[in-house]
Amino acid sequence: MANTDKKISDISTVDYFASLKYPDFLMMWLASLFAGSSYWALIVVRGWVVYQVSDSNMLVGLVTFAAMIPRVLVTPFIGYLSDKFQRRRILQIMFLINFSHNLGLSILYFLDFILPWHLIFLALLQGSARAAQMPSAQSLVPNIVPKEKLLNAVALNMSTVHATRLLGPLTVAPFLTWVGSGDNGLNGTDIAFFICTGFYAFSLLFSLFIKNKSTGKMSSESFLVNLVEGLKFVHTTRPFLVIIGITTLHCCLTMSFESVLPFFSVNKLNAEGGAVSYLMMCVGIGSLITSLILAGTADEKFKGKLFYIFALISGIAPILLAFSSQLYLSLFATVLMGFGQAGFMIIVHTIIQIMSPDYVRGRIAGVYSMYVGGSMAFFNFLNGLTADYIDPGFSIAFQGMIFAIIVLWTQRKEDVLISVYNGKSNELSKYSKQFNI
Repeated sequence: MANTDKKISDISTVDYFASLKYPDFLMMWLASLFAGSSYWALIVVRGWVVYQVSDSNMLVGLVTFAAMIPRVLVTPFIGYLSDKFQRRRILQIMFLINFSHNLGLSILYFLDFILPWHLIFLALLQGSARAAQMPSAQSLVPNIVPKEKLLNAVALNMSTVHATRLLGPLTVAPFLTWVGSGDNGLNGTDIAFFICTGFYAFSLLFSLFIKNKSTGKMSSESFLVNLVEGLKFVHTTRPFLVIIGITTLHCCLTMSFESVLPFFSVNKLNAEGGAVSYLMMCVGIGSLITSLILAGTADEKFKGKLFYIFALISGIAPILLAFSSQLYLSLFATVLMGFGQAGFMIIVHTIIQIMSPDYVRGRIAGVYSMYVGGSMAFFNFLNGLTADYIDPGFSIAFQGMIFAIIVLWTQRKEDVLISVYNGKSNELSKYSKQFNI
């Protein structure tokens, strides 16, 4: 009885927002929160505009691909810059670029000058700045909070990626079904684009208050040499390779669904653009729940068990969405998707930060983002391309089933992941000390 009372007392005294007490982390968190809200709102608005204009799933997939593929092309270079220059400066520059991009896109759409190729080019530009922002922020987190607060900080930082799937689409959803008046030409989509621009203005403002001047350490001045060193570190340190490998599979098989949401909205649910926002918002709700759970989790064994459960849910939830034709069941499925996906990704980020030496942290984040972003970009395009010929419900169900089978196999056969599932991920940090670059 006494032990039970102690556990209840421990839970009640957990500080879920402990890392926000550190001023630099608070400023970075707020900047990332507004940037993430803009990013996910823009994914919804831009995808719906493309689908309306072209009635083509392939073109929606192509625009989504353009927004995500820079994580392959840009992040290795930015990872290098994050170890060479001040990480806060890189963040500030990227927020400025995305603010300018959103402003240009909003003006083009308002003036009715927008064409599909404009959306593809601007998606590529926005994706490049977003791809640069994320590894810079990830590599900055361990420099602005104590190590014992790292899981809390990573969970809160990742909430700006996952929970903003709720905040961003929630903000623009009411405007996607509003046509507006013909007097001044202003309609709901115009307002939605300008809201995205305003979000990035706030992200730039908050980033200017970050004071930490941390950088990494280079063994040479050559970009190519340092990029190769980052790749060599990941590929010759087995725990990194396994963790990044399973995460890449997770992202391409369970998280590459954005390009088919307009199809689901119209053809499965008989709804319009608002339903796309509501589906994405429910992913955000599940993500927010997970972020709060993990922000208050310190027990390693419990975290390991959660990781295994999150992985299985990530594979099963898309199957439920695929076979749903009712809005409420689809919304429940997307809540489960967000719950599993966010939990999986938050714990992975924590493990990578624990294992990464600071002098190479930016390059590791760049390599990680390259694999994860590249897989999501390719599979979003593939799912959009095949949706014009194959029911996308079948595609995402099949992909989810494959990932669930992989997770069940690793629980018995893969020693690195078995260690994680058993709550021993902290022991993996010893591998990073055995490799000097």
